[in-house]
Amino acid sequence: MLSRSSMARGLYIAAGLACVGLGVIGVFLPLLPTTPFLLLAAACFARSSPRFYRWLLGHPRLGPPIRAWREHRRLPARARRLGLVLIVATFAISIIWVVDNLYGRLALAALGATAFAMLSRIPVLEAAAGDAEKS
Repeated sequence: MLSRSSMARGLYIAAGLACVGLGVIGVFLPLLPTTPFLLLAAACFARSSPRFYRWLLGHPRLGPPIRAWREHRRLPARARRLGLVLIVATFAISIIWVVDNLYGRLALAALGATAFAMLSRIPVLEAAAGDAEKS
Protein backbone atom coordinates (compact mmCIF):
# COMPACT_ATOMS: atom_id res chain seq x y z
CA MET A 1 0.00 0.00 0.00
CA LEU A 2 1.95 2.96 -1.30
CA SER A 3 1.31 6.41 0.09
CA ARG A 4 -0.08 8.78 -2.51
CA SER A 5 1.41 11.98 -1.17
CA SER A 6 5.01 12.62 -2.20
CA MET A 7 5.66 14.29 1.16
CA ALA A 8 4.36 11.26 3.06
CA ARG A 9 6.44 8.95 0.86
CA GLY A 10 9.53 11.03 1.58
CA LEU A 11 8.87 10.90 5.32
CA TYR A 12 8.35 7.12 5.18
CA ILE A 13 11.60 6.68 3.24
CA ALA A 14 13.50 8.88 5.69
CA ALA A 15 12.04 6.99 8.67
CA GLY A 16 12.84 3.67 6.99
CA LEU A 17 16.44 4.66 6.34
CA ALA A 18 16.82 5.87 9.92
CA CYS A 19 15.45 2.57 11.21
CA VAL A 20 17.81 0.60 8.96
CA GLY A 21 20.68 2.68 10.36
CA LEU A 22 19.60 1.98 13.95
CA GLY A 23 19.16 -1.70 13.10
CA VAL A 24 22.68 -1.90 11.67
CA ILE A 25 24.06 -0.18 14.76
CA GLY A 26 22.12 -2.74 16.82
CA VAL A 27 24.06 -5.54 15.14
CA PHE A 28 27.20 -4.24 16.83
CA LEU A 29 25.76 -2.84 20.08
CA PRO A 30 24.27 -5.58 22.25
CA LEU A 31 21.81 -3.28 24.03
CA LEU A 32 20.19 -1.93 20.86
CA PRO A 33 17.70 -4.44 19.42
CA THR A 34 18.04 -4.96 15.68
CA THR A 35 14.86 -6.81 14.72
CA PRO A 36 12.25 -4.22 15.80
CA PHE A 37 14.03 -1.47 13.86
CA LEU A 38 14.25 -3.65 10.76
CA LEU A 39 10.55 -4.52 11.01
CA LEU A 40 9.71 -0.85 11.31
CA ALA A 41 11.94 -0.04 8.33
CA ALA A 42 10.20 -2.74 6.28
CA ALA A 43 6.81 -1.27 7.19
CA CYS A 44 7.95 2.22 6.17
CA PHE A 45 9.41 0.99 2.88
CA ALA A 46 6.28 -1.05 2.10
CA ARG A 47 4.34 2.23 2.23
CA SER A 48 6.82 4.29 0.26
CA SER A 49 9.31 2.44 -1.93
CA PRO A 50 8.96 -1.04 -3.43
CA ARG A 51 12.63 -0.85 -4.46
CA PHE A 52 13.90 -0.23 -0.88
CA TYR A 53 11.46 -2.86 0.42
CA ARG A 54 12.79 -5.52 -1.99
CA TRP A 55 16.37 -4.52 -1.17
CA LEU A 56 15.78 -4.87 2.57
CA LEU A 57 14.03 -8.24 2.28
CA GLY A 58 16.71 -9.52 -0.09
CA HIS A 59 19.66 -8.36 2.00
CA PRO A 60 21.68 -11.38 3.19
CA ARG A 61 22.12 -10.07 6.77
CA LEU A 62 19.12 -7.79 7.32
CA GLY A 63 16.46 -9.72 5.42
CA PRO A 64 16.22 -12.99 7.40
CA PRO A 65 14.69 -11.55 10.60
CA ILE A 66 12.08 -9.70 8.55
CA ARG A 67 11.25 -12.77 6.48
CA ALA A 68 11.06 -14.88 9.67
CA TRP A 69 8.56 -12.43 11.15
CA ARG A 70 6.49 -12.42 7.96
CA GLU A 71 6.44 -16.22 7.78
CA HIS A 72 6.03 -17.18 11.46
CA ARG A 73 4.86 -14.02 13.28
CA ARG A 74 7.33 -14.87 16.04
CA LEU A 75 10.45 -13.25 17.47
CA PRO A 76 13.75 -14.97 18.21
CA ALA A 77 13.95 -15.74 21.93
CA ARG A 78 17.07 -13.59 22.35
CA ALA A 79 15.42 -10.58 20.69
CA ARG A 80 12.32 -10.82 22.87
CA ARG A 81 14.34 -11.34 26.05
CA LEU A 82 16.56 -8.35 25.24
CA GLY A 83 13.52 -6.22 24.46
CA LEU A 84 11.90 -7.07 27.79
CA VAL A 85 15.10 -6.28 29.70
CA LEU A 86 15.44 -2.95 27.88
CA ILE A 87 11.83 -2.00 28.61
CA VAL A 88 12.28 -2.68 32.32
CA ALA A 89 15.66 -0.91 32.48
CA THR A 90 14.59 2.15 30.50
CA PHE A 91 11.35 2.72 32.36
CA ALA A 92 12.93 2.02 35.76
CA ILE A 93 15.71 4.55 35.11
CA SER A 94 13.19 7.11 33.90
CA ILE A 95 10.87 6.58 36.85
CA ILE A 96 13.64 6.65 39.47
CA TRP A 97 15.99 9.35 38.19
CA VAL A 98 14.37 11.38 35.44
CA VAL A 99 10.75 12.12 36.38
CA ASP A 100 10.02 13.94 39.65
CA ASN A 101 6.24 14.21 39.33
CA LEU A 102 4.18 11.40 40.94
CA TYR A 103 1.63 11.40 38.10
CA GLY A 104 4.42 11.28 35.54
CA ARG A 105 5.94 8.29 37.32
CA LEU A 106 2.60 6.53 37.42
CA ALA A 107 2.02 7.23 33.74
CA LEU A 108 5.48 5.88 32.87
CA ALA A 109 4.88 2.79 35.00
CA ALA A 110 1.58 2.15 33.21
CA LEU A 111 3.17 2.69 29.80
CA GLY A 112 6.11 0.43 30.67
CA ALA A 113 3.79 -2.29 31.98
CA THR A 114 1.74 -2.08 28.79
CA ALA A 115 4.82 -2.31 26.55
CA PHE A 116 6.13 -5.23 28.63
CA ALA A 117 2.79 -7.05 28.40
CA MET A 118 2.52 -6.50 24.65
CA LEU A 119 6.03 -7.78 23.96
CA SER A 120 5.52 -10.72 26.34
CA ARG A 121 2.54 -11.88 24.28
CA ILE A 122 4.54 -12.25 21.06
CA PRO A 123 5.41 -15.93 20.60
CA VAL A 124 9.03 -17.05 20.49
CA LEU A 125 10.54 -18.58 17.38
CA GLU A 126 12.00 -21.92 18.40
CA ALA A 127 15.62 -22.46 17.35
CA ALA A 128 16.26 -25.09 14.69
CA ALA A 129 18.11 -28.24 15.78
CA GLY A 130 21.30 -27.04 14.11
CA ASP A 131 21.12 -23.69 15.89
CA ALA A 132 20.67 -25.35 19.29
CA GLU A 133 23.87 -27.36 18.81
CA LYS A 134 25.86 -24.16 18.16
CA SER A 135 24.81 -22.60 21.51
